[in-house]
Amino acid sequence: MPFLTISGDKQWPGCLMLNGKQMHERLSNGFRGRARSVINVNSTAIEIPRQWYNLVADLAIKPLPPLHPKTFEPVKPEDLSPLFAYELIKQEVTYERFIDIPEEVIDVYRLWRPTPLIRAKRLEKLLDTPARIYYKYEGVSPAGSHKPNTAVPQVYYNAQQGVKNVVTETGAGQWGSSLAFACSLFGLGCEVWQVRASYYQKPYRKLMMQTWGAKVHPSPSDITQAGRKILQMDPSSPGSLGIAISEAVEIAAANDDTKYCLGSVLNHVLLHQTVIGEECIRQMEAIGETPDLIIGCTGGGSNFAGLSFPFIREKLKGKINPVIRAVEPAACPSLTKGVYAYDFGDTAGMTPLMKMHTLGHDFIPDPIHAGGLRYHGMAPLISHVHELGFMEAISIPQTECFQGAIRFARSEGIIPAPEPTHAIAATIQEAVRCRESGESKVILMAMCGHGHFDLASYEKYLQGSLVDLSFEEEKIKESLAKVPQVQA
Repeated sequence: MPFLTISGDKQWPGCLMLNGKQMHERLSNGFRGRARSVINVNSTAIEIPRQWYNLVADLAIKPLPPLHPKTFEPVKPEDLSPLFAYELIKQEVTYERFIDIPEEVIDVYRLWRPTPLIRAKRLEKLLDTPARIYYKYEGVSPAGSHKPNTAVPQVYYNAQQGVKNVVTETGAGQWGSSLAFACSLFGLGCEVWQVRASYYQKPYRKLMMQTWGAKVHPSPSDITQAGRKILQMDPSSPGSLGIAISEAVEIAAANDDTKYCLGSVLNHVLLHQTVIGEECIRQMEAIGETPDLIIGCTGGGSNFAGLSFPFIREKLKGKINPVIRAVEPAACPSLTKGVYAYDFGDTAGMTPLMKMHTLGHDFIPDPIHAGGLRYHGMAPLISHVHELGFMEAISIPQTECFQGAIRFARSEGIIPAPEPTHAIAATIQEAVRCRESGESKVILMAMCGHGHFDLASYEKYLQGSLVDLSFEEEKIKESLAKVPQVQA
């Protein structure tokens, strides 16, 4: 019979002993206390990375700079200072390869990091595939997703600068709840504009943000000029991330004690998320595996970049050669259907223009349940990497994604958020191809969060009322016609 004891060993203080073997215990500040190995396929422990990785440093062709929204000239650091903390601006433009993670941030990361790398053996068995499927699971964070990886450092740097309040947008609510969580730890005020469709689809995300002390508004709102303008044109607007960004930016620009935080798209956000991939490289090395295929969902791109960028570094060195595949919603396919051009990051045209794959800054996607993937553009750095040929992209409709989510939940036990169901569906597609070809590929999947607050979406799927929302070519053409004409 297995036994569990607390070790008093000085070398391993607070360790758990199982049949005489040491197992790490993590007490997540009241969120959870449990014993587990960092990697479920063996007991090898790894450390939290001490540095974030900046892919820009290793690219021979650098991405083009953002442009000022009024002059269309390259943005200077001082142009960004009304919105962002100084350290975040430095990280946004740096060419340094590695950035040290502050000890105060690592201390918070310890609440849930390192996150587990799990082999999906039961899903493999269900699919009868020779492929070996692994997923890096970020749903163990207090907010239930990968978003605290950047929320914590963003709030930390703002707190260090003496900022009193931060504002932001959120789609599904994962980013808003993560920022609210981080603000509660560092004592900052937090105000969130949540895309209206998700605000009503996911009421418990709103309550989660409020529990951590945030003020939450449905977007578009009548609080801002940007919101009122949209409501005048369409009183029943479902909102979009572009609109919500406009509202948050408007408030930040008008208040000296307030800064803006963004949950995806920008370089410093993708930088912070690389803790995922840095951990995962060490975890896969520890079990003697090398991925043949890396899959992640993409909306703005932070989760995908967080896992894939450190692997792209190793690919550029010639050490590995995986296929890297982004998966986006068929109803909001910026990488697969958008144009690669300079466009505003928000609907009102208040933010700098970024060179990215875009559907047009005033594109309002249909209210699919993967609310975090309803952004009109892709992260400029991901767009650049895609143009360089280091990755590929596909799109999948939401009914196929939820079908995959049900199979995953009933085999692996975890109910995924609607966003990573896109990665799950793509993984199942590849695993079935392996079954047909006999290939035993190693597939690594980004599992960016759980779906405990998204059960209304599952209810609709299980009742048969979830439908695939059409991608309207005319709607895209109309939106793309308004993309600024900028000579790059």
